[in-house]
Amino acid sequence: MIKTNKEQLVCQSVIGEITSPGGGINPYRINPDGHADIYPGVGGITYNLRIGDLACEKFGDHVEPGVSLSNFTLVQGQPGPNRALNQFSCVGNVAKVVSGDAKGETGRVTGKHGGIEHVLIDFAPKTLEKMVIGDKIQIKAYGCGLQLTDHPSIRVINLDPALLAVMGLKELKGGKIQVPVTHIAPAKVMGSGIGSMHSNSGDYDIQLFDEPTVKEYGLDDLRLGDIVAISDADATYGRIYKTGGVVIGIVVHASSVIAGHGPGVMIALSSKDGLLVPKINAKANLKKHFAAQ
Repeated sequence: MIKTNKEQLVCQSVIGEITSPGGGINPYRINPDGHADIYPGVGGITYNLRIGDLACEKFGDHVEPGVSLSNFTLVQGQPGPNRALNQFSCVGNVAKVVSGDAKGETGRVTGKHGGIEHVLIDFAPKTLEKMVIGDKIQIKAYGCGLQLTDHPSIRVINLDPALLAVMGLKELKGGKIQVPVTHIAPAKVMGSGIGSMHSNSGDYDIQLFDEPTVKEYGLDDLRLGDIVAISDADATYGRIYKTGGVVIGIVVHASSVIAGHGPGVMIALSSKDGLLVPKINAKANLKKHFAAQ
């Protein structure tokens, strides 16, 4: 068992409500080849897309699996409560429905989506059928500040300690940590979201428009909830290109047709010094990890 500081972490409630999908006055989205179409997108309750499903299979753009959550409360005109919901929620946190016909049912946080600033929750299908847009969901936010006590230069971000414990991390010689991942993507394909000043909310996207690169790295079968590595990258604070660095992330939303976009990856671990060693394991997915908790 890799040592952590989990006993020092605060567990605190944050809350949000199920958002509605939105539409624009001009509803078309144009791909890099100039083709325009109208696609389902973010928000709402998505019944037929969950963790474990292919990220590039459905006809949609940035579709979020399961339930999309936001907090619309303003404090002094500022969206502070939604920032807290996004910054302090961690993947694997328990989420409890506190209003509506599904009251009392529980699910788990699967990720955070930048730009729209949603927290994403997975529930059983029978629970999704009971829900309506506007239902409130409270999360036991636990994991902010999590550290590997014997590996201070490796940053842990957005992970519940219980999830970290079942991800199969293994200590290696030289202070390195081996991490099972489904894919390794090169930093050159990372698009929207790069340059963010912090990694405690949001995500950045794997561009899939270059077919030779997609084929070389086997990126066409990415699944929602996959644990993936990004080489020559760092997200210890902001998301940057960094020769020799390694980022471990989680695929949180489905693919996109828009230039610079694609399946979104939320940061989970980062080492600017390359102390994270990815090991390919096709089963490294949240669906399996949640079942093991």
